Amino acid sequence: MSADSTPDHSALAEHYTAQATHAPASMDAFWMPFTANKQFKASPRLLASASGMYYKTVEGREILDATAGLWCCNAGHSRPRIVEAVKTQIETLDFAPNFSMSSPLPFVLAERLAELAPGKLNHVFYTNSGSESVDSALKMAIAYHRARGEGQRTRLIGREKGYHGVGFGGISVGGLPNNRKWFGTGLPGVDHMRHTLDIGRNAFSKGLPEHGIELAEDLERMVALHDASTIAAVIIEPISGSAGVVIPPDGYLKRIRELCTKHGILLIFDEVITGFGRVGNAFAAQRFDVVPDMITAAKGLTNGCVPMGVVLVSDDVHDAFTHGPDNAIDMFHGYTYSGHPLACAAALATLDTYAEENLFDKAIELGDYWQEGIHSLKGSPNVIDIRNYGLIGAIELAPRPGAPGTRAYDAFTRAFHEGNLLTRVTGDVIALSPPLILEKAHIDRIFETLSNTLRATA
Repeated sequence: MSADSTPDHSALAEHYTAQATHAPASMDAFWMPFTANKQFKASPRLLASASGMYYKTVEGREILDATAGLWCCNAGHSRPRIVEAVKTQIETLDFAPNFSMSSPLPFVLAERLAELAPGKLNHVFYTNSGSESVDSALKMAIAYHRARGEGQRTRLIGREKGYHGVGFGGISVGGLPNNRKWFGTGLPGVDHMRHTLDIGRNAFSKGLPEHGIELAEDLERMVALHDASTIAAVIIEPISGSAGVVIPPDGYLKRIRELCTKHGILLIFDEVITGFGRVGNAFAAQRFDVVPDMITAAKGLTNGCVPMGVVLVSDDVHDAFTHGPDNAIDMFHGYTYSGHPLACAAALATLDTYAEENLFDKAIELGDYWQEGIHSLKGSPNVIDIRNYGLIGAIELAPRPGAPGTRAYDAFTRAFHEGNLLTRVTGDVIALSPPLILEKAHIDRIFETLSNTLRATA
């Protein structure tokens, strides 16, 4: 077929729909990420379509989505504005480079994001994922200090149990051993503060834990050990997801901000999971009343439908790169698909949907009902902790002797196959992050199903 010939649209639609909604003849070639491939392929869970709060499997079962896909689909699935925006954009402009040229939408979207961001985070650097956003922010932090004449500030500080994606920068500042141990030593000059998960003192906390603000003083220990003059940045998830949903103690993030300001250290909030309404407001920074120097975001930015990430950058950080001649490149960094037209179109339509439906308020409006629902599982078999904030939740289970992770995985598969409910597990933690369009009836069903599942999994 020549490039300008007219295809049979109905035949093409039928072909591609069938391809996307039926179980494949073979699964051998796809090496799935973060997956026990042999286990999955022996009993696959294949999603064929989605709408609103629900997925549909290739067998036709309707699955209530309690995870917003993978913390992505905050506005639910197959939303009309987003579908139309992406469809129209690909028919208009499928790709445009952003190296010394561009297209309109990246500029339009950047202005919208700057308006949503807290403080003076008025500049937007585009990436294609949360991992890329983190690595970009870390590079910016080091380059920022060098541009200011403090090139010795190269050290990066993360936290135990932190997850910052899969780039070498992200796994270096991250604090999950399985993400690092296979891949060498990572970046030099990285250190980690302690995590704040304290089941002994904070088990079954509703909202922010009472105990643990003193752990912010770990940053002072880092300064005493390394000297502040060597530290470029601290990167923190306001709420950690992959570690099993770790909620910050009351006042902890504000104290970290104070210490970073005191020592001239940049503060980066990794909001890949908390951005775009997950805990209320556009960003967790606003809900916690803390303004970092940079925010990394992705996932909910495009409602998960087209890969995209961003680094929101303060005026001070951005302006440090702009003092050279007009023809000087500000920073030698970027990606082929930075500011991709389809991703920009999806993001703009997603922001429109959030605004029209007041979805940034839902985590606050439904937060108490969600909290009471998840804590109703206290006393269920093997439940040793429950954690929540906004529309995030975690149920931690006691591990089986000699077989950690299996109890939560069994609960996950049982909920999917018998309860038609999609959850997520990390270790022995069941993690929940439903689309923000959910209603009280969905919350009731989620926790009724999990109650039955936990009893059956005991």
